[in-house]
Amino acid sequence: MDWLDLIIGFFVANVLGYGGGPASIPLMYNQIVTHYGWTNDAEFSNILALGNALPGPIATKIAAFIGYDVAGWPGLVLALAATIIPSAVALIFLLKLLQKHRQSPIVKGMTLLVQPVVAIMMVLLTWQMVDTSIHSTNLWQTLGIAAVAYWLMERKKIHPAIVICIAFVYGGTVLAHI
Repeated sequence: MDWLDLIIGFFVANVLGYGGGPASIPLMYNQIVTHYGWTNDAEFSNILALGNALPGPIATKIAAFIGYDVAGWPGLVLALAATIIPSAVALIFLLKLLQKHRQSPIVKGMTLLVQPVVAIMMVLLTWQMVDTSIHSTNLWQTLGIAAVAYWLMERKKIHPAIVICIAFVYGGTVLAHI
């Protein structure tokens, strides 16, 4: 049953995840943590952070990790297939369709109106991660880390992967001893 659950869970999250990885992450969270309980909030946050530090699409990295964790190598292959194949098929089909009707006001309206929905999904996921972070450390520690991360990425233009690695080192050396 785990194999079928992996296929269904990642298929649903990625078929409905309009807008790529960032849009599918809240849906993957819902399937992985809330619906199937394959992991918890804190571990999902760690998977997401580490996945963002590595090159490549985030959805495939999450699928590979969870698939392997749930059902070993077959689970990894099935979760990746359920993530990649529907998107590839839909991409080919929809790009042909959008190309044909790109000047249509209906198509323009559809693509514009889905953006606020994706934004709200990202805000809700961010809120859940902040809540988990506050409970794991404390409010001031979380705000301090967020402020330093913002400053490093936005003001100093340091790559997010490096900032994530710095946060891992900080968490492993400082927070582990508090």
